[in-house]
Amino acid sequence: MRLGHRILAAGVAGAALVPALAVTALAAPGETTSTVEKERVDRVPAPKPAWYKCYDYAECATVRLPLDYDDPKGATTEIALLRVKARNAKKRIGSLFVNPGGPGGQGTAIAYQAPDFLGKNVLDRFDIVGFDPRGVGFSSNVACFTSTRDQTLALAGMNVAFPVGAKQEAAYIKSAKAVGKGCSTTGKKLAGAMSSAEAARDMDVLRRAVGDKKLSYLGFSYGTAIGQYYANMFPDRLRAVVVDGVINPVSWVGTPKTANQILDDRLRSADGAYKALREILVRCGKAGKAKCQFAAYGDPVKNFDALAKRLKAKPAEIDGEKVTYADLVGGALGSLYDPGGYEYIDAMVTDLWAATSPASTAAQAARARKALAARIAERRAEVRRQKEAVEKVSAKDFPYDNGLEAFSGVTCTDGLHPKKAGSWPALTAASDRRAPYFGRAWGWGSVQCARDAWKVRDEDAYTGPFNRRTNAPVLFVGNYYDPATNYNDAVSSSKLLPNSRLLSSNSWGHTAYGTSACVTKAVDGYLVGGTLPPAGKVCVGDTQPFADSPEPALATRGPADASAMAPQAATAGNSTKLPPVATRVPSSLLLGTR
Repeated sequence: MRLGHRILAAGVAGAALVPALAVTALAAPGETTSTVEKERVDRVPAPKPAWYKCYDYAECATVRLPLDYDDPKGATTEIALLRVKARNAKKRIGSLFVNPGGPGGQGTAIAYQAPDFLGKNVLDRFDIVGFDPRGVGFSSNVACFTSTRDQTLALAGMNVAFPVGAKQEAAYIKSAKAVGKGCSTTGKKLAGAMSSAEAARDMDVLRRAVGDKKLSYLGFSYGTAIGQYYANMFPDRLRAVVVDGVINPVSWVGTPKTANQILDDRLRSADGAYKALREILVRCGKAGKAKCQFAAYGDPVKNFDALAKRLKAKPAEIDGEKVTYADLVGGALGSLYDPGGYEYIDAMVTDLWAATSPASTAAQAARARKALAARIAERRAEVRRQKEAVEKVSAKDFPYDNGLEAFSGVTCTDGLHPKKAGSWPALTAASDRRAPYFGRAWGWGSVQCARDAWKVRDEDAYTGPFNRRTNAPVLFVGNYYDPATNYNDAVSSSKLLPNSRLLSSNSWGHTAYGTSACVTKAVDGYLVGGTLPPAGKVCVGDTQPFADSPEPALATRGPADASAMAPQAATAGNSTKLPPVATRVPSSLLLGTR
């Protein structure tokens, strides 16, 4: 979720009435939008985006919306939009808003890549619309430091996947406090006005701007929070909402009882990641060395733990650089995001084992180090190409990367967090005991939100309720082995919302759309025709680790940032990619990000 800077423009949306859905279930009348929210958004005139052709086949525009909806004639913030028009104008239903998650992912990027991953019927019938939430991407950017130099110096202590040991923890906390202080002072104006509720309010105004009477929406990962906020704030304004890779909004916000828990102790992303990794290692052992190289050394579950302890005690020397325990965990977590990531995990741990095992011959260890070095170089080249593409699109010589600030501006403002940043070492150690390897990896991601670091608040943030009956069903999608959004959150969130349906899948990777033909067909069917999948439906993922005859995994997932718009990235119409979901993976040498 690396971000660029600015699109240009402002003007007029073609209106289209949204036809009624053929929903035959869950049709009980919904609740209505509260008087307070009606007054906030309905008194804001619908902007008229001046669409212009951009990035080959898309249309772009910017509009200005109130910074504070309680003061609609006061300060404004610029919001960037991008749309890909429906391919069959005569059968056009309306607009489908899409969001890739994050927080910090660019809606413009996922909309631009719609032809690569959305179903044909969806592309035929909808204009695909994405907007960069306030503070993010091509919209007005939140900036918590006065310069790239000041930001770089302040964040120096966070240049690890996650801190291990007292020295790294102290440096990490120092940098996290600098982020909190910067966003509560220098970046206060926008950081205090970019809660998820503001994104939902912006989307409701933009819905009117594109001429839709009701909202059609597809959100992934954190984008599921935006969808649920909208459904609860505007329960009578839905046409069809699908959320895939679900965050439980009550856990996201917190309650007085859970206020002193770190965010991931509520969301349990770490538990989902450990479940997925352990299952891959178990299946590796069952498949044997013919299909999983790591099985050649014995029990993969036990040996992964042995390798982790080995790297904790002494990092591996690879081509003059040290691969640490945190790199191993970050590399594993990053790989779990993709359905075929088990293959990378197998190769990674096999080479690390051979490179560090006392039982390896000198020749075996050298071969393993050479393979690791080549893999690291390849990953770094990929990361460098993406970074250069972002810089090309944003036209900045020294771009100010506000990824962490955009993530924090939403995460810290939306929810409750423990009082002291200094409590994170003990809290994340406890998380790691519950969810080995990943408790710290996920837990440290919110330390900048500690109440003694993050002071700015959005007085209009929405904290619930999240159980309102909507006029149209919300379809929740969860896959069993998601390493970022725990499947249990899809279950609990669907139980919160009375007028909803849960679709499950035994898919791998982060989010399920595109990883299972069954899921994709069901989601497309609901978005286009309003037909819900049967209650209790469980789909099968197309890719299963070490299967006898595995379906080929989709090899690519587009970027959820400005690099998607770089000329060499344009591949519209392939329909072979996974959704470009924004990720929050710790940096790792093994991923080329450190």
